[in-house]
Amino acid sequence: MAGRRSKRWLLWLGAPLLAVALLVAFWSWDWFIPLIEARASAAVGRPVHIEHLHVKLGRVSTVTAEGLRVGNPSGFPDDPPFAEVGRATAQVDVGAFLRSREVVIPSVELDRPVVNVIGRDDGSRNYELNFAAPAGEGAEASKASGPHIGALRINDGKARVVIAWLRSDFEVDVKTQDRDGQEPALVAEARGTYAGQPIEAQMIGGAILNLRDEREPWPVDLHLRNGDTSFALKGTLREPLKLRGADLRVEFAGKDMADLVPLTGVPFPKTPPFRLEGRADYADGRVRLLDAAGKVGRSDIGGSLTVSTAGSRPDVTADLRSRSVDLADLGGLIGAQPGRANTPGQTPQQRAAQARTAANPKLLPNTPVNMPRLTAANVHLRYRAERIQGKGMPFDSLNVETDIVDGTVSLHPVSFGIGQGRLTVAGMLTPQEDGGLRAKIEVELRRADLSRLLGAAGAGGAGTLGGVARLEGSGKSLSEILGRGNGEATVVTVGGNISSFLVDLSGLQFGNALLSALGIPAREGIECLIGDFALQRGTLRSRTLLLDTDAHIVTGGGTLDFGREQLDLRLRTDAKRPTIASLPTPIRIGGTLKNPAIQPELGEAAARAGAAVGLGLLFPPLALLPTIQLGVGENSQCETLQAAGERRRRQQAPEGAKQR
Repeated sequence: MAGRRSKRWLLWLGAPLLAVALLVAFWSWDWFIPLIEARASAAVGRPVHIEHLHVKLGRVSTVTAEGLRVGNPSGFPDDPPFAEVGRATAQVDVGAFLRSREVVIPSVELDRPVVNVIGRDDGSRNYELNFAAPAGEGAEASKASGPHIGALRINDGKARVVIAWLRSDFEVDVKTQDRDGQEPALVAEARGTYAGQPIEAQMIGGAILNLRDEREPWPVDLHLRNGDTSFALKGTLREPLKLRGADLRVEFAGKDMADLVPLTGVPFPKTPPFRLEGRADYADGRVRLLDAAGKVGRSDIGGSLTVSTAGSRPDVTADLRSRSVDLADLGGLIGAQPGRANTPGQTPQQRAAQARTAANPKLLPNTPVNMPRLTAANVHLRYRAERIQGKGMPFDSLNVETDIVDGTVSLHPVSFGIGQGRLTVAGMLTPQEDGGLRAKIEVELRRADLSRLLGAAGAGGAGTLGGVARLEGSGKSLSEILGRGNGEATVVTVGGNISSFLVDLSGLQFGNALLSALGIPAREGIECLIGDFALQRGTLRSRTLLLDTDAHIVTGGGTLDFGREQLDLRLRTDAKRPTIASLPTPIRIGGTLKNPAIQPELGEAAARAGAAVGLGLLFPPLALLPTIQLGVGENSQCETLQAAGERRRRQQAPEGAKQR
């Protein structure tokens, strides 16, 4: 009986032990894979697959997943998947969970992770993950704290990024680098194309998981080259994921600031080669570049730049300044080729563009407005230049205040200093359905220094100019706007003096010109200068053009066709007293804006040569009248002379003309 009881007890005890032994012998954690895959797929909204699962139990257990694969969303092919990981290993602190129900993961290690990022032309993308809480756990899950993860290591990681609208196709090698006494640092290298240009980048950061730690400054050292543009960023971020608490130095350098548009989202115009550095910061949802300083072409540049991406389009506020500026460096703002042929550091392509500009018979910029770039951001610009470079340049300084909002450009105003006076341009350019701009511009010249204007032409003089002008027109370039424009302009000066050499040569009075060249006399006093013009459908036509000095009266008239850039002007100088060797022959100014041809209406070659010299001096200030219109004041002397000139023309007109 006792023997049978002992056998029964052995059977009862041995069967469970045998079952446990068999379970241990044949146990597979892979049995849990379907459950894990189902929950993970539901969480990320796409298929998740695991080939094998291993668990090593202990107070700190080790969980290893092999062949982890995260698929693409619907509409994308199965291969390549969004992400693959050869092996993912995580340590889980079971003791911490039993004590306080906290999920503590001391370390995570990813071997050979591969990520494929795809963005198509239609806007679809495979990298948007829709994380969802398990059913019935939405409110509670949102309140629960996430797991506490310690070190994250990545071995031989790779990413492929192909985004159509960025014209990008590049690969990134990602890994972590162990550091003594610190968590592993993130190291990444990229190569391929971005914005259709070759790209290379290297970055060393801090520990990946320290991105969440607001108490620990996250270091970053980034060097990037995209085409001809280089970018460097070095420093720390106090709150990396929020980009706050930045202590960063940033450097930009390249051949054209327009190349920065795909990197920054800021619609920079075309420029000559540039270099810029400053402090970078992020505050109140805005990226800021502070204490910037550098060079653009021959011009220095400094100030601050703020970019906000909170709205439907970036909002850019720039407060910039230059101690010295070459206006040619700003040519990209009006559609011209920026810089000069001898601007240092230009690419062969830029030099070729300069050569094409020099060979172009047209002077006015005819580059169409880039409407996508104009509407890419709202821009608020303030710019001040203390000095404008250039021997003979009539302008001393420049101030610009402008806003671009929804593609509408408001100038309020652009102002050039001319001695003690100023030239101001104010108005608005509004986008049109055809891709062009509708311009409504007003110009004022107030107390402009005549010596500055005449000095630019190589002549002497003194006094002030004033006047006004208005322009309305539409087109896709500055050339088209002027070539279709309507408006009017008036220029007036009273008093002052002008080089008698200039006046005498304009009338081909060689004897007086010779005496004037010897300084006898050096100047002629100005009684009146008045120019009154009307612009109709791109043709500027003189209504009055009169210069009265102590010894001469210069009258003129004609047209300037902005569309064809053709000149057809005539000037005549009459002496108030008898002169020696006088040839009061009318002078014709023809040709184009870029290459004016100046000659007398009649006469020998010698007379034509004299006219070319004389009008070569006179033409530049006259050429300013259509574009730099002047403030007007009352002047009875100008009115008297204008009336006398009209009477004289009527008296000299043919009989048939009088009848008409």
